[in-house]
Amino acid sequence: MKTLSIINLKGGVAKTISSVNMAHILAAVHGYKVLLIDNDKQGNASKILNRHNYSRPGVAEIMTDRKVDMNKVIQKTDYEGLDIVTANMTLLKANLEVLLDQQRPQQIRFKKALEQVAGKYDFCIIDNAPDINISTINALVASDDVMIPVTIDDFALDGLAELKEQIDNTREDLNPNLTLKGCFVTQFDSSNEADRQGEEYLRSMAEYPVFETHIRRTPKMKPSTFAREPIILYSSRCGAAQDYKKLVEEYLKN
Repeated sequence: MKTLSIINLKGGVAKTISSVNMAHILAAVHGYKVLLIDNDKQGNASKILNRHNYSRPGVAEIMTDRKVDMNKVIQKTDYEGLDIVTANMTLLKANLEVLLDQQRPQQIRFKKALEQVAGKYDFCIIDNAPDINISTINALVASDDVMIPVTIDDFALDGLAELKEQIDNTREDLNPNLTLKGCFVTQFDSSNEADRQGEEYLRSMAEYPVFETHIRRTPKMKPSTFAREPIILYSSRCGAAQDYKKLVEEYLKN
């Protein structure tokens, strides 16, 4: 099972939309078995896939239960081949509880939980909060790859240096196989000179590899979240739907 973390310390860059749509495309278009982990207390990935609730165990239990049973944590979605581990505001308390727990290792709880189901899935996609907390560190320790969605604005590079440092530290101290696959630009407007120049500037920075594929801004994306549908189902011919399919293909070849 290949595990991919999607993360940026900056909010509003389409982390959740990217995680959900890439996971769905891997399952629906490429036929893989995919596990999506919602690692954000806001639970937006869980909401998009209509699985947000407080009655079922989720990421909080992975973080806190000594012998978590992943078969009880994982939920099926409405889409063939795509399962989810949900999150809600209980994750905030769970992260605090982990930091106070000095009896067990704090950084490998995701890794140990995913070992239970590694043979059942081809890919695991982790949608991370815009923060470096103990559950995001757990995600990096459990991951093979990292992708960073970026929007082009005056604050586009905010937090990238700190995030890369955390990735490098995690690789050095806890997960030598962790690879930064690269950044990819979201909400791209080809008619906007700032977007074109900003993407070129990002490509010129050697420390941040950048995917060739960018995700075009489309008026269909926001209503797709209200409809609770992946973009290739809501509007299969829109630019973003085509771009996410190309991004997944580029990732698979990378």
